[in-house]
Amino acid sequence: MNIQKSFEQDDNGKLYIVPTPIGNLEDITFRALETLKTADLIAAEDTRQTKKLLNHFSIATPLVSFHEHNKTGRGEQLLTELKAGKKIALVSDAGMPLISDPGYELVNEAGSSGIDVVVLPGANAALCALVGSGLPTQHFLFYGFLPRKKKEMKEELLQLQYRDHTMIFYESPHRIKETIKVMTDVFGSSRNMALARELTKRHEEYVRGTAGDILTWLQSGEAEIRGEFCVVVEGTDETLPQEEQWWQPLTLKEHVDYYMQKNYSSKDAIKQAAKDRGIPKREVYQAYHRN
Repeated sequence: MNIQKSFEQDDNGKLYIVPTPIGNLEDITFRALETLKTADLIAAEDTRQTKKLLNHFSIATPLVSFHEHNKTGRGEQLLTELKAGKKIALVSDAGMPLISDPGYELVNEAGSSGIDVVVLPGANAALCALVGSGLPTQHFLFYGFLPRKKKEMKEELLQLQYRDHTMIFYESPHRIKETIKVMTDVFGSSRNMALARELTKRHEEYVRGTAGDILTWLQSGEAEIRGEFCVVVEGTDETLPQEEQWWQPLTLKEHVDYYMQKNYSSKDAIKQAAKDRGIPKREVYQAYHRN
């Protein structure tokens, strides 16, 4: 167990999680600017992007990169610096760090090592999109980016089909049409949703309607498909019929592959698929290897 008193030991190293604007630079907080100015080091997802922000506010704090491809080695270096008493600010390209970005391992290691982790409040695209969507906000599920492959995406959405929470996804402009098409197939064309793009910027745009309406709009050629999208999807009050399960549209091989893509061994994947279906493991094994 670890109990943190964030401001009782100010002479020790600290890891600051600092949100940055998602578009409008005026959204940065005074506290964030002061933290970036006084930190010994800033660890940034993309140093070129963060440099623009720092130059705008005349901040000269040294920068190092910290991203998905160097997070293990660089994370160890940052942890060593923190243990030596350094104050390090962690930022992403935009918004709240760690949300669909690397960093939780560093936070975990820092906390386990007795280093205070201080999280500053600030901009976040998912919450802006949720609040502006017009959909229920009492309970929500943030998913982030869906798998890239259509089959894997469909498998994930099938598991979310009967969620009663509002759901939030991120999607890139070149995949948004395909993603909304699969969502329409799985959730139905009458499910309400909203797209949000260019949040906080001059060309901020919300598109609200049913999945079918939004898909038609995307395919019409009238839509300006630029910038990252937040996709907010209404939950459902429908319940999963007893005779219907998320895996029913899948073949036995696809069912096993689904678990293997989640890093199950082939043995464990076959075992879990058999358990889901209530059939002998031998039957799944034979079907899987026959195919």
